[in-house]
Amino acid sequence: MSTASNPGPPGTPPRAAFVVAATGRAAFVDDSGAEPVVGPASTLLPRVRAVAEATGDDATGRTRLVWWAATVDARDLVADGIPVARCWDVAEAHRLLHGGWDARPAVAWAAAHGIPVETVPEATRGDLFDFSATDGPPPGAVVRPDGHLDPGAGAAGWEPDDATLVAWARAALECAALQESQLRALGPRAVAAAHSESAAALLCVELARDGLPIDRAVAEDLIARAAGPRPADHADALRIRRERDQVVLREVPGRESTDLRNPGQVRGLLAAVGIDVPNTRKWVLEPFRDTHRVVPALLEWRKAERIATTYGYGWLDAHVGPDDRLRGGWTACDGAAGRMTAQNGLHNLPIELRPAVAAHPGHVFVRADLGQIEPRVLAVVSGDPAFAAATRAADLYAPVAERLGVERAVAKVAVLAAMYGQRSGAAGEALKGLERAYPVAMRLLDDAYAAGVRREPLRTFGGRLIRLDAMLVSEAAGSGADGSAGAGGSEAPASTAAYDSARGRFARNAIIQGSAAELFKAWAATVRATTRDLGAQIVLCLHDELLVHVPAEHAEEASARVERALVDSARRWAGSSQVRFVADTSVIERWSQAKD
Repeated sequence: MSTASNPGPPGTPPRAAFVVAATGRAAFVDDSGAEPVVGPASTLLPRVRAVAEATGDDATGRTRLVWWAATVDARDLVADGIPVARCWDVAEAHRLLHGGWDARPAVAWAAAHGIPVETVPEATRGDLFDFSATDGPPPGAVVRPDGHLDPGAGAAGWEPDDATLVAWARAALECAALQESQLRALGPRAVAAAHSESAAALLCVELARDGLPIDRAVAEDLIARAAGPRPADHADALRIRRERDQVVLREVPGRESTDLRNPGQVRGLLAAVGIDVPNTRKWVLEPFRDTHRVVPALLEWRKAERIATTYGYGWLDAHVGPDDRLRGGWTACDGAAGRMTAQNGLHNLPIELRPAVAAHPGHVFVRADLGQIEPRVLAVVSGDPAFAAATRAADLYAPVAERLGVERAVAKVAVLAAMYGQRSGAAGEALKGLERAYPVAMRLLDDAYAAGVRREPLRTFGGRLIRLDAMLVSEAAGSGADGSAGAGGSEAPASTAAYDSARGRFARNAIIQGSAAELFKAWAATVRATTRDLGAQIVLCLHDELLVHVPAEHAEEASARVERALVDSARRWAGSSQVRFVADTSVIERWSQAKD
């Protein structure tokens, strides 16, 4: 095992590993040869803070903190408010390099060392019939004789001695150095992506700590309007549910026994009034809104049912704390194209409840939403100079429409269809014009589609591996419930060719969506770093939208910094300023005040 000090290229900042065992003990080790420090995590935090706040002569002089995963190792730092500026998350770097979700230390270690990950051993059970225990590492070490990392290291219940905990930290440093070398081989963009992905993972721990400000009284009122008053007991809840159902069922006399939560029975209800639909998704039902009164009643019922069952009083009581903050777990990568995800409604809160997201007294939100992000990313990723020129306009669809000689609405449909693989109808006709006007951009999408059909892996602009194997069939096909009551799942493709076509469509979008996620996280990380001194907190990252909670007196300055952060991070991410990125930025008190 190599432990050479700072083995990166000249100019690479020094590294220091901070890792925490399940028992709350931690080790701090740097690559300068200084004596490692081991002890309760709380006693090491001043040392970590000193390193995190050290400035150095320039940007490359700053120490980069290394850990196996921010969700484990950075929790104490975040709880203590330590402003870590530079970090390397081994788990996120592994997901970038190798795709997928599984980034356990033993898996990341094996991949970094070129050891087949399918040979990673299982953690020992510790019973009489567990003979794998004899293959463990020697005392004071975490690497086994076969080169694998001890799979039990870092797991719940692990109680290492000081020497073993130091070895665990040194292993993180070694793994990070190998990952950086492998990413550098992909290109400098990939190393920068690892930095922003690591910062995003740290931001996720902060988001889980801080929560989203909620006006509890308004939330209670909105839930009551949609789902009825708070039930006194289970019997009362059933009564309110029946009353909610009756609003729909009374529109179709004779079908009062229909279970609105059963997709098949709902289709039967609709068939009784002459509406034959393959499923009951919202977009399928919308065209029939004026056909019969039951359709708008059913659509309204679905919204109320969703709030009652998923975002009702139980949700409010379970996830909004006494400080009126909605909290849930966050992840920096979804395991596919790399988008951030969140739990407990933070990523799919119904629009009807947005008025309840309100800044606390003395504060406001700076809300910023990236405009036309995916086509602008396409211009960067493809390197199409003509398409890049279109992005100089605040509304890029206008110059595209002019170039194609079509209405703006048609140009917009055509661009989106190109990225999502739709080739029928008006979009198909406009696509022919796109292929003539912007051949470089369209060729990139076509090449991604072909790779998807061949089931070949792709890499995003920042180097993330996107696997297009059998595990992505359901996602590529768009199958699965839509999260709404009475919804039927999508039909699965009927043949291998249909599966491959669906995978191709997934690929042509994922190559753009994944790259857009990288830009978004680079932007969020820059906003986090440049607004901290204003007392600002990022409290929501929603796809292409940031919500920053900031003292009211700093709102104007925070807004300016958020926009400047987009310009700076986009230039660094793209490597030039040829493509213009824009954001709709506003200062609001409630999320519902933001323009759609």
